Amino acid sequence: MGIKWRHWVLPAALLALALPAATGCESTPGARSKPTAAPSTPVARVCAAPASGPAKAPAGAVTVDPAVAGDLAAKTKSSPAHTTFWLRPGKHRLEADRYAQVIPKKGDVYLGAPGAVLDGRKTNQYAFAGTAPDVTIRYLTVQGFVAPRDEGVVNHDSADGWVIEHSTIQNNSGAGLMAGARQQVRADCLRNNGQYGMNAYKGSGRISGLVVEDNEIVGNNTDDWERRQPGCGCTGGIKFWAVDGADVRGNWVHDNRGTGLWADTDNNDFLIEDNVLEANDGAALIYETSYNAIIRKNTIRRNNWVEGRKYADRGDSFPFATVYLSESGGEPRVRARTDKIEIYENVLKNNWSGITLWENADRFCNSPANTSSGDCTLLVKKRKRCAQPAIAKAPLYADCRWKTQRVDIHDNRFVLDKSVVDCTVKCDRMAVLANYGTYPDWSPYQGDRVAEAITLQQHNRWHDNVYVGPWRFVVHDPSRILDSVQWQGTPYRQDAGSTFRAQDGG
Repeated sequence: MGIKWRHWVLPAALLALALPAATGCESTPGARSKPTAAPSTPVARVCAAPASGPAKAPAGAVTVDPAVAGDLAAKTKSSPAHTTFWLRPGKHRLEADRYAQVIPKKGDVYLGAPGAVLDGRKTNQYAFAGTAPDVTIRYLTVQGFVAPRDEGVVNHDSADGWVIEHSTIQNNSGAGLMAGARQQVRADCLRNNGQYGMNAYKGSGRISGLVVEDNEIVGNNTDDWERRQPGCGCTGGIKFWAVDGADVRGNWVHDNRGTGLWADTDNNDFLIEDNVLEANDGAALIYETSYNAIIRKNTIRRNNWVEGRKYADRGDSFPFATVYLSESGGEPRVRARTDKIEIYENVLKNNWSGITLWENADRFCNSPANTSSGDCTLLVKKRKRCAQPAIAKAPLYADCRWKTQRVDIHDNRFVLDKSVVDCTVKCDRMAVLANYGTYPDWSPYQGDRVAEAITLQQHNRWHDNVYVGPWRFVVHDPSRILDSVQWQGTPYRQDAGSTFRAQDGG
């Protein structure tokens, strides 16, 4: 679960115009990092101007009174399934017990009037829980709940088919919300939550059909979990686990403490498009031990300044990336809309480095070095099969690895001005590399065989891109750093059809 950066040693369409530098931001309580300008591309500015709910109760709705503590939970319990609840303006409370919560029934609908807030008062752990499917929450602010780490406040039990729209989920501990199958998260403000804006995790089974669209995801991980538990891999704007089919589009993901979007462990079939990912302390996007994705038409700028600089200042030679693919690639045998990871028509501007394709030679199914130790690849159902002597031969030699393969990076625009990033070295890298395999002693992947494979044999390709600025290229291992001529030459032959220039000419 997650990566330890050191040890895993480790989008707007292609535009001619230059994107403006940051000049300021609306006041966002708890947000940090660099000030964020209003993006010049269309973006979901949800937190500054949330949509208002109905000022009057819809016909047939049950009215909930904010003056009565626990009224929402009590009326939910006493009403049949498929009831619509209208929360009056004001601050609604649950009973003063840490486990007091609302347990919806199938098809229940919760509508907030203008100014309706459900407040946990730093006492209640969960707002909406239970396994009832097809629940809808609209126009409601949910705040002040204290879910434990890795747990969530809204849809705590990852029930299926929930719709959360036009709502503000802010200033909670843990995750603002969890996710189940067929969940739709639209036009929400997920702001200043202690761990994640959303944790797309289900205790059993996989999550399918997830939609995350037109949300603002800002300032999350206020509890700074990586500092409290180094290497936990448990922070960011949104974390996805074992999601099979997700559309992530039109979101503004910014100023999160850590990674913006992080897909970790056996995710598959992602479409990540038309998002603005900016000013996150860590990577804009991590796609880790996962499969088959389309990443296109995103605007990605000023990310990874905090974490990239931290490791550079320590003398670390790893190319810490703004878009980081770790043991992830295209796999035709895993059903999806694509059999590659295709990254195209994105604009990356003034981030700490660019795209890194990485594969840890010591990380594979059943290896003690695998942080997702209980998980195996989607090609091998039983983890214990990945052992000697069978793992040294086909098909397990290939199938027990999460492989960074079939990655196609094309028609992107990469812009770097070191004076804006305020760096001199180590912020200017594209990379495709692995480490020298050493562990465990029975591993069939020892030596440089994985480094040779990811660099030359696994169909990872850059082509037809535009580079502006002093870009360098890391291949095979962290010590091999090339200029553009060497990168395009034998034996790597990368970036055919691409252009390189020192300054932006428009």
